[in-house]
Amino acid sequence: MALWVQNQKKKSNGKTKDEKPKKGRDRKQKDKGEAQLQAEQEEAERLEKERLEREHLKKLEEKYQGARESELAELNSLELKFLSAQQWKMDYREQAKWEHYLSCDGSPDPTVPQEMNTFMSLWREDQDEGIQLVMEKGEVVLKLIEKLEFLLLEASPNEITEEQRVQYQEFILQLQVLLHQKYNEATQNLLKIASMYEDSETGNMHTVIKNKNTTFCIWVNLKKKPRFKTHVFQEAGHGFDLPKSLALSSVAVRVLHTRYDHVSPLWLQCQGLPRPEASDSEESAEHPKDNGQEPGEQEEKGREEPSVPAAEETSSKERKESAASLKENSNNTDDKKETEEETEKNSDILDEPSQEEDAVLQEERGGREEAPAVVDVQQLVPVGGVYHIDALQLPPPAQDVRGWSMVELLDVGLQVYPYSPGEAEDGTQAAVQITLRLPDNVIYFEAPVVARWDPAGQQWRTDGISNITYEAQERSITFGMGAFYTVAFLQDAHLNLPYQAWELQPTGVDEGLFTVTAVFATIQIQIKDNQCMLSSVVVEEEEVLSHITGQWMSPFALREALKRAGVNIFPAEHSHKYVPVPRKAALAEGKAYAQMALLAAAFAFAHSKWNGEAGPERVVFKVSEHLKADSAKDNHWSLYMFNGEKVQTLKLTETSEAFSEELEEESEFHSTLYHMLKDFASKEAMDKVERAGSLFIDSVYQLLLATRVLAFS
Repeated sequence: MALWVQNQKKKSNGKTKDEKPKKGRDRKQKDKGEAQLQAEQEEAERLEKERLEREHLKKLEEKYQGARESELAELNSLELKFLSAQQWKMDYREQAKWEHYLSCDGSPDPTVPQEMNTFMSLWREDQDEGIQLVMEKGEVVLKLIEKLEFLLLEASPNEITEEQRVQYQEFILQLQVLLHQKYNEATQNLLKIASMYEDSETGNMHTVIKNKNTTFCIWVNLKKKPRFKTHVFQEAGHGFDLPKSLALSSVAVRVLHTRYDHVSPLWLQCQGLPRPEASDSEESAEHPKDNGQEPGEQEEKGREEPSVPAAEETSSKERKESAASLKENSNNTDDKKETEEETEKNSDILDEPSQEEDAVLQEERGGREEAPAVVDVQQLVPVGGVYHIDALQLPPPAQDVRGWSMVELLDVGLQVYPYSPGEAEDGTQAAVQITLRLPDNVIYFEAPVVARWDPAGQQWRTDGISNITYEAQERSITFGMGAFYTVAFLQDAHLNLPYQAWELQPTGVDEGLFTVTAVFATIQIQIKDNQCMLSSVVVEEEEVLSHITGQWMSPFALREALKRAGVNIFPAEHSHKYVPVPRKAALAEGKAYAQMALLAAAFAFAHSKWNGEAGPERVVFKVSEHLKADSAKDNHWSLYMFNGEKVQTLKLTETSEAFSEELEEESEFHSTLYHMLKDFASKEAMDKVERAGSLFIDSVYQLLLATRVLAFS
């Protein structure tokens, strides 16, 4: 019996050992089956979800296509405000012309050729003017040039013809040449009587005359004493140290600092400026509208840079040729002949070194291959004006004869002193050392590049300049020159790009605040009706540029004022080559600016970090309804993506981990940003949009075009 029980236990134990692996296999198969069933179920659910999403997107697409025509028609009615603004500006200019005519203040109307030719001819005949009178007349000339420049920028094609544009450009060049010619004549008149104003201590003559646009410094070496070869113009902060050969010569040194740039050719000054009209293939700035084409038809055009904010009707090459032809082909009228003859006669001060001087410079470099000396003017631009530094021959001095002052008159005009750096007694190169004080109303974010103007090549160059010392605290630069040149301080035009952030928000009825956070500065611009005001420029927590802060001016005038002050936040057509940002299509960018401007009375817009991830055909930005005085809160922002033809609300937020095109729940596609915001906005906000003034809308649009925040942030 015991043996039978033992055998039964052994059988039982054997059965248990065999059944355990079997149960484990069954359980694994069951789990695998359940997992497979669950995976199939999840896949079915995913496919069903995708099917529903496709059906939903298809319905949204059909609804979008069905409403597209009516939405675009409604948008076009809103965009008539751009035409209203353009018409207002045309009427304003006509009224200004009439008021100028009634004022009879003696200044010409720059758009009337007869008045301009008479003004310039009469001034050419006055050859006995002093520096002070030339400066006063120069203020009138600068205002005439400014009026013509702004007219070329703002006027639409139906307001002035292409012939008038060329004529206005020619007037600008003639005025620039004439103004410098008058400074030369006045300098010559002063040199004739220099001995009457000799300094009691040194026996030489020196003086500084300045106004807001010009500083005229001159030193006349009457006694020729080597110990007085160094001089500092205390009132201006400029100075020089001459080689001994010059200190013993009958020479005058003139430093003429003009805070304007009439040296760079007209095409260089005008390239990249925003124009109120575009080429036939792109959008019109004064009346941006949809052209009814499908995205496929616009694909090639959309890949181009927006011509509205950046491109001129003619290319920069054509502008250069045009500007050159204006100078060279000036023999069509008697006035033009007279200008050419007078210029050749009186503008003897040349900035180009002689062949001998060039040879010395080449020898100094020892034939070594260096970086190109020609400045890339698309990257480096003159800031702070131009310094004409000249060594001049002294005319025969006045002599007293029986109580009369007798002066020998020479019919050669102002002449350059024939200085060559190889004339030093010890046989070494005797460079001229120059110290120039930087303008107080200009910001240099980095040490500026010192360049000289080459009139023969019509370009800025860096060769011929040596031993540069930049004193940031004293705001001065000291350098050596192998000859006497016209020099300028150049700054990288793109050092404040790309933008770190930007925001546009309404602050009242037809009022707004545009904030751009650049690399080195934060700029705030107030907008009201047709004018803008620089509210603040903060650099390293310090407000700067007080001389232009708080002044109301047009968007174009503000743009030029900031550029002259060294704060260039306005990209040009070539800027994408120097700024590491993905390019944006003209279609998406241009239409976005126009529609943002139409909505700026009630909505705030701001930078989104996902804009760079959306690709070249689309732009992404933040929007928030903004009816109160306080700034928009982060949790009130929504993200929108726009390709110029279709706009959608994104489920994405600024804190999301990756970019996604997923639609926000309960949102739809729309043809315009106006209709998209209308789905979620309050009636009060949309009423405010409808009531927004056309001048305010146009001002916002011009600022957005000029800064191109959707492409350079």
